[in-house]
Amino acid sequence: MNSEAAASYLDGLNPAQRDAVCGGDAAADERDRPLLVIAGAGSGKTNTLAHRVAHLIAQGADPGRILLLTFSRRAADEMVRRVERIVARVARQHRHLAGTTLPWSGTFHGVGARLLRDYAASIGLDPGFTIHDREDSADLMNLARHELGLSSQRKRFPLKATCLAIYSSAVNTQASLGDTLRHAFPWCAEWEEELRRLFAAYVEAKQAQRVLDYDDLLLYWSHMMHEPALAAGVGAQFSHVLVDEYQDTNRLQAAILLGLKPDGRGLTVVGDDAQSIYSFRGATVRNILDFPQAFEPPARVVTLAQNYRSSGPILAAANAVIAAASERFTKDLWTARSGGAMPRLVSVRDDAEQALFVVDAILARREQGLRLKRQAVLFRAAHHSARLEVELTRRNIPFVKFGGLKFLEAAHVKDVLALMRFAQNPRDRVSGFRAMQLLAGIGPKIAARILDNLRDAPPGCELLAEQPLPEALRPAWQGFAALLESAGDPRAPWPSSLDALCQWYRTEMERLFEDAEIRRADIDQLVRIGATYPSRERFLTALTLDPPDATSDEAGVPLLDEDYLILSTIHSAKGQEWGAVSLLNAVDGCIPSDLATGSAEQIDEERRLLYVAMTRARDHLDIVIPQRFHVSHQAGGGDRHVYASRTRFIPNAVLEHFEQRSWPKPPPQLEGTPGSKARAVDLAAKMRGMWR
Repeated sequence: MNSEAAASYLDGLNPAQRDAVCGGDAAADERDRPLLVIAGAGSGKTNTLAHRVAHLIAQGADPGRILLLTFSRRAADEMVRRVERIVARVARQHRHLAGTTLPWSGTFHGVGARLLRDYAASIGLDPGFTIHDREDSADLMNLARHELGLSSQRKRFPLKATCLAIYSSAVNTQASLGDTLRHAFPWCAEWEEELRRLFAAYVEAKQAQRVLDYDDLLLYWSHMMHEPALAAGVGAQFSHVLVDEYQDTNRLQAAILLGLKPDGRGLTVVGDDAQSIYSFRGATVRNILDFPQAFEPPARVVTLAQNYRSSGPILAAANAVIAAASERFTKDLWTARSGGAMPRLVSVRDDAEQALFVVDAILARREQGLRLKRQAVLFRAAHHSARLEVELTRRNIPFVKFGGLKFLEAAHVKDVLALMRFAQNPRDRVSGFRAMQLLAGIGPKIAARILDNLRDAPPGCELLAEQPLPEALRPAWQGFAALLESAGDPRAPWPSSLDALCQWYRTEMERLFEDAEIRRADIDQLVRIGATYPSRERFLTALTLDPPDATSDEAGVPLLDEDYLILSTIHSAKGQEWGAVSLLNAVDGCIPSDLATGSAEQIDEERRLLYVAMTRARDHLDIVIPQRFHVSHQAGGGDRHVYASRTRFIPNAVLEHFEQRSWPKPPPQLEGTPGSKARAVDLAAKMRGMWR
């Protein structure tokens, strides 16, 4: 690599970013040393990681042996596009790099699913396994719950979703069931032995039906890394492993990385401990805090502190808030930008006035040229925006709230995926139970009987067409069985097999749904998505692990306005930025949540939540403090309310970084009020005179 070529693709990187991208190149023993990049909010993390991948390729690394792990498929795709653009620039001088691709990029779960299929024969898995989404997993958990008689307990036994959450938490945190119950689900602790039996039955049911759930994709991969021969084989596939958002990993994911690269050579992780806010998913900030000392010699640490997003006053306030964290990598974000308004602490009387203030501020900024799309209102919990939503609707201000019906939660999409999974794996009881009942005349009893027959059949003898059925149903059943067997044939052309299933399903939709025409758009979209994948397995895996966000039958009319306001929880806002941010309910009980103050670790995470919210803002930040707010989760509010004080994370010591104001402004003084020139009236004397 000549210096001219190097300069051309490293242009624009600041010194810290350049150090993260190519530091250690001069010394051979430093080149592959484990690297931790502490990337502060708005510091160009994605750009830096993309340049590091491109730099490795430019220095001779085989792109086919680079593993890039992110937390969403979209993030992985964006990273790959950036890498390809950078490498294309380098290829002008080094033509052998033209057309470079990264075949191993994706989410932990997506890469795990691919590796499990590749190594299925070596780990006792059927390579034709299907993957359940969360809802299907909960249904299977419920079947096991019923079969063990736990649904008929005299005392209330946890529901299926809670049982699955407990199971998932224990798996991902690698904690014992007892510890999981004590720390995260104390109201379920009395059922420890019953839950242990339930989880054993759930695992046996998954294995009998040749299905995996989300957690299995990491759990099996982790166990592979504990088998020396398998770990060596998988680790040897990758010369370099790079991980984005490392602060969001759980203990299972950290164990996988250590198994892939026990000495850390070739391992790069990027993240920010100050933005670790997903402990409810099993993530632990300890992974990133302890990373340097996990290796000998310790990992090299590079800190990116230059912020390209927020103004200086906003960064100063955010730095002051996070400085009180009990443990962190020390960094103070700074910016080359000059000027900017101080963030405002706005005190209002109650949540009704909070809504009025926020709407007035939003409209004022809009009149000054800041479009609604460039503004956001953030909150700790989804119900905190109820009063604001009423006011926005009343004032005819369009808005989008992050959340709503997800693609895979729509009944028609789940129907088609159940057909696909059942065709691929006739022992998948949950998918089969749903798929068979799509056929007119097939109810739960007939479906359950057929599934029992399939379960008891020897492997390879699951003959759908020969199942006993009433004579009236037989013609339709024969066609249905032939369709499934054809679609499930490993030799069936793809995506023609998906198209055939969708064509059959379209003929049933008028009977199944009143709004069939609207839902057909999603079925058409499924076929288009399927055409972008090379196989049925890759399609089902990708769609299950990283589904599209919304469906055509999502509640509410389509937004016809060209501009709209963003409402979002803080968790959903991570990674985003806006010109102006308003933060609701900055009071104790909301931030920190009164449900998250049981330990120092929880309080520290709540502090990080506030920090994340503050660092989403570029130019304007309003933190609103209602003195009184209603605690009802209903939009109507109700009469129940509480009084609260400013969040503990903005103590008096940091108030110098904020402009403080009250809203609305007090009315001008009238004649006769204190301070006016009118003669004072002694009302106290009148009160005494009433009784004389």
